[in-house]
Amino acid sequence: MAKAQRERVVRMSVEQPLWRALTAYRVLTMLYAVFLFVFTREEFERPWVAVAFLAVMSLWTLVTLPKVANAASCTKRFLGVDLAVALTGILLTPLADFHAQRVDGSTLPSIWTAGSVLAFAIKGGWRWAAFASSFVAVANVVERGHPSRDTLHNVLLVWVASIAIGYVVEVARASERTLARALEIEAATRERERLARDIHDSVLQVLAMVQRRGAALGGEAAELGRMAGEQEIALRTLVSSGLVPATRASEDAAQGAVVRTVEVDDDGDGSSGGDGGTGDGRPCDLRSLLAPHAGSRVSFAEPGAPVLLEAAPARELAAAVGAALDNVRRHAGEGARAWILVEDWPQEVIVTVRDDGPGIPEGRLAQAEGEGRLGVALSIRGRLRDIGGTAELISVPGQGTEVELKVPRGKAGQAR
Repeated sequence: MAKAQRERVVRMSVEQPLWRALTAYRVLTMLYAVFLFVFTREEFERPWVAVAFLAVMSLWTLVTLPKVANAASCTKRFLGVDLAVALTGILLTPLADFHAQRVDGSTLPSIWTAGSVLAFAIKGGWRWAAFASSFVAVANVVERGHPSRDTLHNVLLVWVASIAIGYVVEVARASERTLARALEIEAATRERERLARDIHDSVLQVLAMVQRRGAALGGEAAELGRMAGEQEIALRTLVSSGLVPATRASEDAAQGAVVRTVEVDDDGDGSSGGDGGTGDGRPCDLRSLLAPHAGSRVSFAEPGAPVLLEAAPARELAAAVGAALDNVRRHAGEGARAWILVEDWPQEVIVTVRDDGPGIPEGRLAQAEGEGRLGVALSIRGRLRDIGGTAELISVPGQGTEVELKVPRGKAGQAR
């Protein structure tokens, strides 16, 4: 690309929906506790105690809604005060209702208490949840005066549920960190491949040309060519390190298919194609980028109407075509003929490059990658992958090579 943009890792908060759910839960359970008292107020000997507590609880809930909006605002101090409000409501229940200790009924805060425990779980994980739910359990037993079956059932339910949610939050956070790290590594790898592709398309080819010309001229030029060849080998090794897995060459060499279909192009060193088109992201005609490749030995077949693509993916596709044609010149011989066919479909653009050369010997692709010759891996496959496309190669020894480059229109506009 004319100007590559750095990839950014967008971290998604897996716990943010939990905080939104907790906010809604606290409001709904506050209303439930108030309505429950309204419909059972005749059962309270001291209703003013219940009214006072519910007023404080409602005010506290509404005022502290921003505190449970995210993990940063939900501080330890807030969690402590919030739990204290819930415990106070539980312990005040017998004072408002004398019969509460003899009849298994709801406490003044009712299920609102679970919201305090869940806040601990989402903020600090299962250990914090166990800590808060244990205090709630003790307060409920003290309020009842004796551990009845229903009390133990409710306490155990809150305890298990809060710990389970806390554990899920911890696992989700660990997964989020792992995903973020993987995305960072992927972004760094893509940037490395982009830089390696640019080096391959410029510096390495210049060094190779200097080596060939120096050997042909002889004398001091031969020594200069030898030094250029050594630097080319060193630079190829540096570029290919970390980009080609060590087992890739052996795995590819073990495959014995006569007709090989892979995701890439030829095995040689590609060079970038034309750099036409606009540079501001507006659609450009792919034909104008590929037309300069036409010549006495390269036939170009195009649709009658413009083939519009976003500027960036169009340039990358043209560069991949240029790399394929460079492979034809370098490996099929100067006398080989090549054909470029452009197909414009509603969902994708297909560019086919075919030659009448000797084809690719079996195992040559794997050998080239093992030697650090990454024209296929970087100049063609890397380019098509970056714009969401694919490159497919079909080669029959003695019958030439055909490369098919596909760029889906929906993905081409999202080129990196």
